[in-house]
Amino acid sequence: MAAEKNGRDGGVQSLQRAFELLEHLADTGGEASLSELATLSGLPMPTIHRLIRTLVDLGYVRQNTNRRYALGARLIRLGENASMQFGAWARPLLAELVEEVGETANLAVLERDEVVYVAQVPSKHSMRMFTEVGRRLLPHGTGVGKAMLAHLPADDVRSLLSRTGMPAYTEHTFTDADALAVELSRIATQGYALDEAEQELGVRCVAVAVPGAPVPAAVSVSGPSGRLTAEAVAHIAPAVQRVADALGASLTQAPLSVLH
Repeated sequence: MAAEKNGRDGGVQSLQRAFELLEHLADTGGEASLSELATLSGLPMPTIHRLIRTLVDLGYVRQNTNRRYALGARLIRLGENASMQFGAWARPLLAELVEEVGETANLAVLERDEVVYVAQVPSKHSMRMFTEVGRRLLPHGTGVGKAMLAHLPADDVRSLLSRTGMPAYTEHTFTDADALAVELSRIATQGYALDEAEQELGVRCVAVAVPGAPVPAAVSVSGPSGRLTAEAVAHIAPAVQRVADALGASLTQAPLSVLH
């Protein structure tokens, strides 16, 4: 037991393994058996069982009636607070984007099959787009959602759509999975997504996925369709791409060591 408490194979390794199990649960769609977790992690069953029981006791994992394990409700608060902190951290970059293009800039993440807006910097125009931070929408009907879906495996996208359905926000919303798949392929090729009044009539949005983000995320610029013309989009899209790349680069920078 000493190895579990001290040294290289002690508490720090147990902590790492516990987080890896949570990641494996997330990768499986949020539910798995002990044997599946053992296969995914390569850890022996006694270690898996010990770590899972600890996570269950803490509320980060729950055991369902089918004896499979799922992500626990206690993670919700952590995830929501982390998303808001992510948004606060990104605001300076969004403000630079607004200064450059003159339209409202947004940051959103994909959380539990929904797009969640975590930051917004409004434009200075009297007529501008406003999306409440914390608002949740289904990804198929938003520019940021399509930008994120375009970078997910096709099977994962199909599974998500089967869970959420594809209700229409407007007459322009994609409501057919095959048609959306074609759109996502086009988005992946051109590097940005357009919301052509698909979430709100009279509004156009340009969105780019954040590369290297730990969870799917996207930056967007939105405004009235009359201002976000094809010519404006040609200017705005590269600016959104630069900010998304800058945000992704800052996320992947090596952290400074605070322990010696």
